[in-house]
Amino acid sequence: MHRQKAIVRALGLATAVALAATACGPQGTESTGSSSSAPASPTAVASPETSPSSDGKPGDASPSASASSSAAPSPSASASPSPSPSPTVKQVMANGDDSELVRELQARLRQLKLMSVAPTGFYGSKTTAAVRSFQTKNGLSATGGVDEATWKKIQNLTKRPTADELRPPTVNEPDAPDARCMTGRVMCISKESRTLAWMIDGKVVSTLDVRFGSENTPTREGEFKVDRKERTWTSTLYHTPMPYSMFFSRGQAVHFSADFAARGYAGASHGCVNVRDKAKLATLFDAVRVGDKVVVYW
Repeated sequence: MHRQKAIVRALGLATAVALAATACGPQGTESTGSSSSAPASPTAVASPETSPSSDGKPGDASPSASASSSAAPSPSASASPSPSPSPTVKQVMANGDDSELVRELQARLRQLKLMSVAPTGFYGSKTTAAVRSFQTKNGLSATGGVDEATWKKIQNLTKRPTADELRPPTVNEPDAPDARCMTGRVMCISKESRTLAWMIDGKVVSTLDVRFGSENTPTREGEFKVDRKERTWTSTLYHTPMPYSMFFSRGQAVHFSADFAARGYAGASHGCVNVRDKAKLATLFDAVRVGDKVVVYW
């Protein structure tokens, strides 16, 4: 009996030793060079910020788990910032402008072979078309107006216009003068070349581009004299401005036409001789005297 009890006690002691050797407990950090386990690190204990492991038991939180639980909301979760407003494009020149800067623009466009007519200083449909063509070829917004980017590009690709480029003798090549123009002081006006040559004693002093009346209201041909000059005048029939009017035949006159400056030969007068270069016409107006000859011919 005593022997049996002794055997039982021996077996119990052996079992206890075996269980102690294989017991599971909280994992701790193993100290380098130590044969025994160190006490569990505080980080091994789940904190309020530590997420449970996948099986629902507290455990060490991985960096990704910790970040997902404590990090700020992702950018996609927050409201997207409003887009910044587009900067306002500053216009340098546009259709309808009338200035020396426009004249320079036109001279530069002629250098680029984008305009065939001489500079007038008025920004009309032909200038708009030439600018739009330039913008298209150079990857710019094809508005037909000159903004800062377009103007800078045009300047970089051209040279500063000379005086002759800014004010060439005429857009159209003048005809040989009519024989009646070879003596005295004459405004010699050719319907064929659409030019007016101011001549003194057979010599051409200046030339201007002109247009005439339509088939229904033609400009009369022949030899006339300037019978009246009006620096400012408004048509009593059509109620349109006629600056620098020099009348020569029953109400028909040489005068500046804003419509001619804007639309060129797309339009026509009611019989007058229209001039589109206002500055040059003002100079001619001061030179011409009442009584000077006017010759209109084909």
